[in-house]
Amino acid sequence: MEEFDTIIIGSGVGGLATAICLARAGQKVVVLEQHYVPGGWSHSFTLNGQRFSPGVHYVGLIDEGQSTNELYRGLGIANDMVFFRMNKQAYEHGMIGEEVFNFPSGIENLSKSLIERFPKEEKNIIKYLTLIQRVNYELQLIPKLKGFWQKITVPFRTKHFGKFSLFPLKRVIGWHIKDPLLKALLNVQCGDHGLSPNRACFPVHCSVMAHYFDGGFYPMGGGGGIVKAMTNGIKRHGGEVRVKQAVEKIIIKDKQAIGVQLKDGQTLYAKNIVSNADPTITYLDLIGKENLSKGLIKKLEKTKYSVTSLILFLTLDMDVTQYGIDSGNIWMMKDENDDANFNDLMNSTITEGESFPAVFISCTTLKDPVSFNGRYHNFEIVTYVNYDSLNEFNGLEDYRTEEYAIFKEKVINKLMNNLEKVIPGAKQNIVQAELGTPKTNEFYVNSTRGNVYGTEKTLNQVGPFAFKNKSEINNLFLCGASTLSHGVGGATHSGVAAAATILGCNSTELLIEDENQKLRIYDAEDESTWPDWVHVKREHKSKKIELITNK
Repeated sequence: MEEFDTIIIGSGVGGLATAICLARAGQKVVVLEQHYVPGGWSHSFTLNGQRFSPGVHYVGLIDEGQSTNELYRGLGIANDMVFFRMNKQAYEHGMIGEEVFNFPSGIENLSKSLIERFPKEEKNIIKYLTLIQRVNYELQLIPKLKGFWQKITVPFRTKHFGKFSLFPLKRVIGWHIKDPLLKALLNVQCGDHGLSPNRACFPVHCSVMAHYFDGGFYPMGGGGGIVKAMTNGIKRHGGEVRVKQAVEKIIIKDKQAIGVQLKDGQTLYAKNIVSNADPTITYLDLIGKENLSKGLIKKLEKTKYSVTSLILFLTLDMDVTQYGIDSGNIWMMKDENDDANFNDLMNSTITEGESFPAVFISCTTLKDPVSFNGRYHNFEIVTYVNYDSLNEFNGLEDYRTEEYAIFKEKVINKLMNNLEKVIPGAKQNIVQAELGTPKTNEFYVNSTRGNVYGTEKTLNQVGPFAFKNKSEINNLFLCGASTLSHGVGGATHSGVAAAATILGCNSTELLIEDENQKLRIYDAEDESTWPDWVHVKREHKSKKIELITNK
């Protein structure tokens, strides 16, 4: 019989952050992951030697002194990580119909570029971007307020948040911006929380936009680079990360979590259990209704999960930079009717039509120069769909049928039609094209209905209405995208918060200042910033691909 101080179910970055903090505090910790690699949505994998990352496409606030940088330094893992700054002039490309707008790094640069493009909206642009900044600042301020007097002055300290927090994005932007194209461009990052403007929670959208105001950064090694640094951090402090360890149930005794039973029959015991799984999986599948209060059961019944996705993992044998492809992400929309495009994704038959009304395109070999072998470029092309659109495959014990293969081929062709709009001839240069579907998400990440952002980020499911780190069951805690926040940074912070709850301290106390910890940051677009070892790695990869090709 094995006993631990804390067992963590699921190795997403939330669970890994919890493990780092607890192991560093002296606890005996084990992380259990049902997949054969750790990381959850942040994991990376290889197809025929080419690496892909399904869930990490960029991270914000990485510059020195900014919050994500401080987070990794505070966790003691910064020295194990390298980030590449994506195109400073265009870390995002918004393609709305035939119109293209490049999002530059820096709020002043963004404001200037928007005003140059939409001079009649100058005052509205300044006012709206200022509002985004203020609401985000106040949103981050709320959990930091301490003591009676600070808390009693919350309405005065957060007046902009209070004034607009109850309205959807579409309503607020409509009060400030008139030009339909400008609205669509400012709303294009709705894809980062998977909701159309008429349903998106305005403060959540403010948080997403502000997260990237200073640009986007991509980790060397993709999402797996972050995961490797975190798992190494856990091991340095004596913790364990075990893969292929599927949990069958959380053992409850006298309304207290005391351990877990694995699907292979093994039983592990601990003083604390932390679940990085979705709340529905945690409470209904691993614990069972008989151990839950009526109030929690009712909350779970009402809980809605975020969108699910189709992801094309693509390798092309061509110089895509000749077509203007760079390290910046591409958000492509059919036209400026963002709500209609999103509804089309949710309500249309997936295989019908020539192309999708909205897609996200990311070239990882340009965002992570170390990964480029001098010849092949890798892409992740993402769009959202309704999980119920796959009902013919849902519920099957083995969904990988001939019909499923035909379905995937149709979807791949449809996504390639989207890509052909920016890279003509891409279809003739495919090395490999593999499609991830909602079924893939369920199988590898074990996400409810294949969701990509945890619970849906509508007003009634975020902030005080989100699932708490501390559960109603003694010694059971939650972390991950359905608690504090989603995204790489948000989920990691949720893990720190869960550890703080267990240890009875404040999250900031667990982020330990260490002047020896420093993130290495280089420009993906500027070879002169790269250290010698980057050039050496690229040269090694180029020689390797030449040998394979010549054979």
